[in-house]
Amino acid sequence: MPTQNQKTYSPRASEIVRAWRLVDADGQTLGRLATRIASYLRGKHLTTFAQHMDVGDFVVVINASRIRLTGNKARDRFYYRHSNYPGGFKSVALGEVLARHPERVIKHSVRGMLPHNALGRKMLRKLKVYAGAEHPHGAQFRASEKQQRTPPAEGRSA
Repeated sequence: MPTQNQKTYSPRASEIVRAWRLVDADGQTLGRLATRIASYLRGKHLTTFAQHMDVGDFVVVINASRIRLTGNKARDRFYYRHSNYPGGFKSVALGEVLARHPERVIKHSVRGMLPHNALGRKMLRKLKVYAGAEHPHGAQFRASEKQQRTPPAEGRSA
């Protein structure tokens, strides 16, 4: 019995069509929101997903200042950094960062869920986070709506 050759599909860079997704963070838990965003950025929701390529969508997150933290994370979880000088170790509580720069909290959480290499950095550039409900990407959403509508095929009569 002859075997059939089935080739693995790998998308070409010219075939990738990126959509724009709007995610409202109002009242959502930080970790669950970050996993959903990371999945959209990687493109895991697409049938053309490829691990070695950036096939994901652009993601715009609004109302980042209104995310929800469970338990005592606002007080007990810290972000650490070191200046490489003696005594240069700094720590800031998650609640303080959320109060001052809510965009950084979401971006930091999503960054940890993406690949830790150049591909992950490229994916992270497609994430736009805003503390309030306003964002400057309205034109991109209208353009992607037009892209998704397909005109009727020529030569056919309806």
